[in-house]
Amino acid sequence: MKNKNMMWRWLVLAGLCVWSFMLAWPLGEKLPLGIDLAGGYRFVLDVDYDALPLEEGQTEPSSEQRRVAQDQALEVLRNRIDGAGTREATVYKEPGTGHIVFEIPGVGDDERQQLEDLIQRPAYLEFRLIHEENNALVARLFAEGIAPPGYNIVTVQGNQYYQRDSAFEREGMSDDEYQALVANTGRVSSQYELMLSRITVENYGDFFEPNYVDVRIQLEGTAVRRARPDQDEFGRLQVALSLTPEGARRFFRITSDNIGRRLGIVMDDTLYSAPNIQGAIAGGNAVITGSFTFEEVSSLANALNSGSLPVPIEILMQQQVEPSLGADAVQSGVYAALAGIAVVVIFMLIYYRVSGVIVNLALILDAVLLPLGMMLAAGFLGIFAGGGGAGAGNINALPTLTLPGIAGLVLTIGMAVDANVLIFERIREEQKSGKRFVSAIQSGYEKVFSTIFDANITTLLVAVILFMQGSGPIRGFAVMLTAGILVSMYTALVFTRMGFDLLAAYSPIKTLKMMSILPDDLKIDFLSKRKIAFGISGLLLVATLVNIGLKGSDVLGIDFTGGASMRFSLTSDEDTRPSTGEIETVLGLPEAVIQYQRGLSGEGAGTDTLQVNVAAEFSEQARARLLEAFGEEHGFQVIHLEEIGPQVGAQMRNRGIRAILFALIGIVIYITLRFEFAFAMGTITALAHDVLLTVGIYTLFGRQLSLPIVAALLTIVGYSANDTIVVFDRIREDLKLLKGKPYKDIANISINQTLSRTLLTSVTTLLTVLMLLIFGGGAINDFAFALFIGVLVGTYSSIFVATPVMLLWHKDEKTAKA
Repeated sequence: MKNKNMMWRWLVLAGLCVWSFMLAWPLGEKLPLGIDLAGGYRFVLDVDYDALPLEEGQTEPSSEQRRVAQDQALEVLRNRIDGAGTREATVYKEPGTGHIVFEIPGVGDDERQQLEDLIQRPAYLEFRLIHEENNALVARLFAEGIAPPGYNIVTVQGNQYYQRDSAFEREGMSDDEYQALVANTGRVSSQYELMLSRITVENYGDFFEPNYVDVRIQLEGTAVRRARPDQDEFGRLQVALSLTPEGARRFFRITSDNIGRRLGIVMDDTLYSAPNIQGAIAGGNAVITGSFTFEEVSSLANALNSGSLPVPIEILMQQQVEPSLGADAVQSGVYAALAGIAVVVIFMLIYYRVSGVIVNLALILDAVLLPLGMMLAAGFLGIFAGGGGAGAGNINALPTLTLPGIAGLVLTIGMAVDANVLIFERIREEQKSGKRFVSAIQSGYEKVFSTIFDANITTLLVAVILFMQGSGPIRGFAVMLTAGILVSMYTALVFTRMGFDLLAAYSPIKTLKMMSILPDDLKIDFLSKRKIAFGISGLLLVATLVNIGLKGSDVLGIDFTGGASMRFSLTSDEDTRPSTGEIETVLGLPEAVIQYQRGLSGEGAGTDTLQVNVAAEFSEQARARLLEAFGEEHGFQVIHLEEIGPQVGAQMRNRGIRAILFALIGIVIYITLRFEFAFAMGTITALAHDVLLTVGIYTLFGRQLSLPIVAALLTIVGYSANDTIVVFDRIREDLKLLKGKPYKDIANISINQTLSRTLLTSVTTLLTVLMLLIFGGGAINDFAFALFIGVLVGTYSSIFVATPVMLLWHKDEKTAKA
């Protein structure tokens, strides 16, 4: 029976590996890259709700009016994306802000103005007739193999469609030029042009149906008074449409003269829908019927309402990354991941020997199962997405990989070792107590399960809060962190146990040999040093907080204050490039920050880039002046642009603060439930200590706080809570075994017992963070630097802060009373 169970566990593992491989292969096609890796633009947009028409007695728009206006704007943008050709752009609501996020990868600075025009131009809705012989003409297109540029013909469930060709390059064509090429594909006369309407085939994805549409406009969108989702008497979904008086008269004439034909609904030169005219429609009220889902009927109603979009769209924030810089970021991320894996593998092999081989196999398995973990993590976190977008996961697709996501991947390499270190150190203790090989393994896994579970739950809680309060790339980090937790828990608790069971059953090994960095009878009285530790922490906190007070808002990056940050590449060397004084003179703008930065890797090893920060309202002026003055002579080129309005900056600052507070409160509640209130107070004090001290030391080095640093601080909260829980879990266990001893003595014993694990986990995590510091540039370097500080501070606080504070609730108390 035991052999049969073991066989099933190996079969399940094989099945998971195959599933994960199928999700990810071929990697270049299955794993979408965020704009920070693929290059491109990311816009955060706001609907100008103040421009909404108010009813009598209203002083401001209602929440329902705001929701409808946002839905209309979202529909307009989605339709424009379809008309823009082969770009794999995405548009979604940002949860909790009322903003819309528009991301389009793979485009550079030369297309910036086109994108802004695409976003901000007014919506334009038209009703046009479909060719009477459309079906025959479309059948001829497919039979002759004719497809618009950038599309391929595919057959799905017996039907033929067009599908976008991801390898197609537009080679500098504008959106209008590209749309003209599509319109002229297989042209049958000057009166009709080809338009494509998007269709979603369940379990297969999005495709496009061709239709020949009359160029003559029968009715304009201004004739639509209102459209809304509705149901007929049988409960079937439909769209109810009401028209203006003039629109009703014209609509009656159109429907009377064209019974049996299809009437196309065209928005921004993109065919949205083409229902059949079943009869003459009088009175200004009509219904559009079909086999609609609720999402489809809502989408069509929004499209019809968007014909006269009542409010403009404002760009609150934009971020641009040149594709070449994105490729460099991918390369540096790969280097960091490979280097992180290499140093951890070597360390574990040397330190744990045979056990190190098993944990290294587990690390390789972590990499194999990571695509499956990413899919599950995206699906789980998608529950908290609210407005959809970046977190939505499904069974057929991987979530978007971002640059912070790569940082999360490298970080999980170090953190994945933690559970294994806990298990191995516990097996070592069980062997020393005289237990045989099989019993030591069984006891080791049983005794550390609750510790591993509690530690990972707190980190998972941090990831959920980070996902809920973050957006875009930060969500990518949360997804990767969650995926790492899920996968590493499985490999540590299941796979390594399977490996040890094989060793016990089929090898002559009777004991596991391991190195030791500490003596077996270690008896350091850590808690007698707690007053000294409190004094050191207090001095550091005061010194760093005074530094922050003196610098004021200068410690905040543009993520939180608003502004524009531009990075330029240049061809001239250090001797011939323009000085910062010359650049300042050319700019002629107040409070401009100018700095040359040396690329360590990825962004061009040994080469310089120019970083310029100005107020958001001066962004375009600064960019134009620098390119005009230095573009030709010094090869200036914009490779990264981030522009954030003050409103978004304030929102980001508030959300960052909320995220940290929510994480601290959540961890306090969890530890109170799982342990006791005294343990929760020790933990919260240590976490607050770690966050404040990390921020203080980080800003002491002249660096600014940004969204990636908030992600780093939350990761530190999870890491430090993990460290503290390991110590507290051992204290809880020792309280049952060492009855009659004072709390202080038991706490000292527990700290000494877990010290080896604490140091080993810190070393492996610091090694991987060090790889990020060496190979990561820009925001990732800042992230890694903050994390490096936080890991050191967190290791210190789990010993010298958390436990002493917890003891304040149990001063001089005997365990018998407990």
